[in-house]
Amino acid sequence: MYRLLAFALSLILLPAQADEVAIRKTLGERYPGIVIQAVTPTPMAGVWEVWTGGRLVYSDATGEHLLIGTLVETRGKTNLSQQRLNALRAVKFDSLPLDKSFTVVKGKGERRLAVFTDPDCPFCKRLEQELVKLDNLTVHVFLYPLADLHPGAAQIARNVWCAADRAQTWSAYMLEGKTPPAVDNCETPLGAIAELAARLGVEGTPAILFANGRRVDGYIPAHEIEAILQQGS
Repeated sequence: MYRLLAFALSLILLPAQADEVAIRKTLGERYPGIVIQAVTPTPMAGVWEVWTGGRLVYSDATGEHLLIGTLVETRGKTNLSQQRLNALRAVKFDSLPLDKSFTVVKGKGERRLAVFTDPDCPFCKRLEQELVKLDNLTVHVFLYPLADLHPGAAQIARNVWCAADRAQTWSAYMLEGKTPPAVDNCETPLGAIAELAARLGVEGTPAILFANGRRVDGYIPAHEIEAILQQGS
């Protein structure tokens, strides 16, 4: 009986495994350098989800054709793509190296989130303006200057980290435009933060990580942040 069951399961699994192998092979040949982290069947017959770490796309069973878009379940109007992105991008908050960040505390600071942020990123500055509207919050700030976009951001980030009061210096720069004084002979975690961002698939700023595992890439207003905070775990 056991052998019969194992044989029956193999008949089910082998075609799926063959499809995954074919997709990985075809895409690997046609997109050299692509890192495919997972290939998973979707509820839509013949369509596979391909997760590259930073992007979710869909493929046929051979990798011959790709779909880039949103998969929606029509009965409940559920955005299946967003559901999967939330799950795939989820980060265990307690695993973050918070010693590489500094904190900005609002009120009692009982609720927590972390943000990867670039001091010269316009949307990061908009996010700071929204965070001011929230209360009872601790923000763990990971300085992640993107030199290709903002050549002077790394020096600003360095000066913020090396300031006597990082939180005050950060807020003064982001909200009031007060340039932090230059500081010499100070080690920073900027390199380690860039490596962490790469491991997490953070490619742009701001990127917001919530204590409940939810992650949002990009700017969102205060009321949306509040709604996620209230969701808890």
